[in-house]
Amino acid sequence: MPQPLTASPSARLSGRACVPGDKSISHRALILGALATGHTRITGLLEAEDVMATAKAVAALGAEITRSNGAFEVRGQGVGGLRAPSAALDFGNSGTGSRLMLGVVAGHDMQVKFTGDASLRRRPMGRVLAPLTAMGLQADGEAERATLPLVVRGTQDLLPIVYDLPVPSAQVKSAILLAGMHAPGRTTIVEPLATRDHTERMLAYFGGEVEIEDRGQGARAVTVCGDAELHGAAISVPGDPSSAAFMIAAALISPGSDIVVESVLMNPTRSGFIETLREMGASIEVLDRRHEGGEPVGDLRVRASALRGVSVPAERAPSMIDEYPVLACVAAFAEGETRMQGLAELKLKESDRLSATAAGLAACGVVAHVEGDDLTVEGGRGVKGGGLVATHMDHRVAMAFLTLGLGAANPVTVDDISMIATSFPGFAPLMTRLGAQLQ
Repeated sequence: MPQPLTASPSARLSGRACVPGDKSISHRALILGALATGHTRITGLLEAEDVMATAKAVAALGAEITRSNGAFEVRGQGVGGLRAPSAALDFGNSGTGSRLMLGVVAGHDMQVKFTGDASLRRRPMGRVLAPLTAMGLQADGEAERATLPLVVRGTQDLLPIVYDLPVPSAQVKSAILLAGMHAPGRTTIVEPLATRDHTERMLAYFGGEVEIEDRGQGARAVTVCGDAELHGAAISVPGDPSSAAFMIAAALISPGSDIVVESVLMNPTRSGFIETLREMGASIEVLDRRHEGGEPVGDLRVRASALRGVSVPAERAPSMIDEYPVLACVAAFAEGETRMQGLAELKLKESDRLSATAAGLAACGVVAHVEGDDLTVEGGRGVKGGGLVATHMDHRVAMAFLTLGLGAANPVTVDDISMIATSFPGFAPLMTRLGAQLQ
C-alpha cells in the first residue's frame, strides 16, 4: 500500500545530525571485502535495502558476512574465489549493486541469474554488458537491449581491454575495473568526464594496482592491473552527501535555520551540489576536514540563505547526478532562472527523474521547462506548494519534494514514501528532530 507523507512550512531548523553511510562506498566495501583475502571490518555501513541486497548477493556467492557491535565483518574468498550461487541473485531496486556485481561474476567460471524488482527490471543493462561481453562474459539475449532478469556466464579467461566510455558512468567504469582485476595485464577505461572515483580509491586501499592519467579537458584514463591480490582492510563509511543534500537544502530555504551535518563525504567527484549551491549564494562552511578510509570527510554548517539562479554546466553532472531533483527544488526559491544542462542520465534512474522533477515542480506552482536534456527552473516568484507530487516509486524524487514543502507557502504531499528506505532509512524522524513538520 502507498504511504503518503505531507511536509508543511516549518519554523527554523536547528541542531546537529549524522546522515547514514554513503551508499556508493557501502556497496563497494562489501564487494571488495568479498574479493579480498582475510577479514574486512566495515563500520558505518548503510543498512538500507539497496545495500542489504548487495550483502545478500555477496553471501550467496560464498563470502561470509556477520554483524557484531554495529560493524559488518566480511571474510573474503580472494579474487576469483567466489562460488556459484544456488539461486538467482535478487538486487531489489539496486542498479549499483546489480551492475557492479556483473563485473565481479564476469571473472568467475559460473552461470548466474540476476533479477530485481519491477523498477530495476525496467532499467537498461546494455551499457555495462557491452564492455563485459567484449572481455568474455556471456549473456543471454542481445546485450545492447538487455534488462533483468538476465542469465550470464563468467570465465576465468577474461581479456583485458581499453574501453572508451560513450557517456560518463561510474557504474560502468566500476564494473569494468572489477572485471579487470581477474584479467591478465592491464585494463583501461577512458572516461570523457571524471565520475565518482570510489572504486579506484578503495581498490588501492585494499592493495590493488590502479593508475590514473589526466587526459585533459576533464577526461582521464583509469587502469587496473589484473591477476590482482587484495587484502582485507578496515573501512569507515562516511556520511552520504546525496542524503545530506536534503538536510542542506531544507536549511537553506527555511528562514533562520542553522544546522551542522556531521561526517559528510567530501570527495571532489561528489562535490558538484555544494559547489553549485555556493555559486547560488548558499552559506555552507566545512568544519574539521579529515580523511577516513582513504576518503576526505568534513562537517557542514549550513545557514538559511538568500539564493540566486545560476547556470549549471553539463560537465558538472557526473559529480552531482543524484542531487538534481533536490537542486531543482532549491532553485524554485532562488531569485531568477536556474538552468541545469546535460541531464540525459536522469532519464535512466529509478524513474525518468527529469520529467518527474518537472511535473512535481508544476504541481507545486513552480514554472519549469524541459528542453532536450536541460531543465530550467524560474525561481523568485514565491513557491505556492499545495500540490500532490507523483514520486513514480523514486526515493530521491520523494525526498526532494518533501524538502520543497518545508519552505513553500502551503503543504506539499508526496504520494508514497515506502521506497525511501532503499537509500535513507530514518529520513523522516531525522528531519523531524531538526524541526521539520512532516505528517
